[in-house]
Amino acid sequence: MVWVFAAVAAVVVLVLAAVVIGRETGRLAAVPPRPVFDLPEAVAWVSARLSYDDVAALLGFGVDHLAGTGDDQIVVADAETAAYVLGRAQAAGLDVTASDVEAVLDLEVAYLEVIGAANPEADL
Repeated sequence: MVWVFAAVAAVVVLVLAAVVIGRETGRLAAVPPRPVFDLPEAVAWVSARLSYDDVAALLGFGVDHLAGTGDDQIVVADAETAAYVLGRAQAAGLDVTASDVEAVLDLEVAYLEVIGAANPEADL
């Protein structure tokens, strides 16, 4: 008789576990994945005329600038960011122009939109 109760209890536990796991799987499937900035992926996305290392440096300078602002509403490709990145690039001895910096920052915005980390329709 004890074996019967143990078997019934095991079946009940397995059914409950399946229901809970199924419900949570369905709930998580409906939630979009959280966007994560991946620097190597962003560099591959943005790379064009510049070398991989140049693009990585420019994107890194941009991230440094944004991290230092402390603002929760950031405009990635604004004039202040472009000037900061160009200054850092020139100080680092990179052979880039203002147009290069603007192109990289514009493409970074496009990358952020693709991964869902930017809102292109936000009121500025």
